[in-house]
Amino acid sequence: MVEVLVVTSPACHLCEDALEVLEGLAHVYPLSIRQTSIDSEEGRAVFERFHPPLPPFVVVDDELFSAGRLPRKKLCRHLERSKAVA
Repeated sequence: MVEVLVVTSPACHLCEDALEVLEGLAHVYPLSIRQTSIDSEEGRAVFERFHPPLPPFVVVDDELFSAGRLPRKKLCRHLERSKAVA
């Protein structure tokens, strides 16, 4: 199971897009998706740890995967590699 954390900001269209893409991919790949606000304790901790430039911050298996627009092709390649390893 690939653990995904999405740190979102209010009224963020890129955040909404990332969540929609991840929800769709969860039908194909074994994903556990969690969402938290940038204003939450967990969201602030992610920001302090990685210092990403803009939301959404997508953390995959405890490593920063992307900030801003979610790179779909890169994510699919990563998930395919994870699936092959499992």
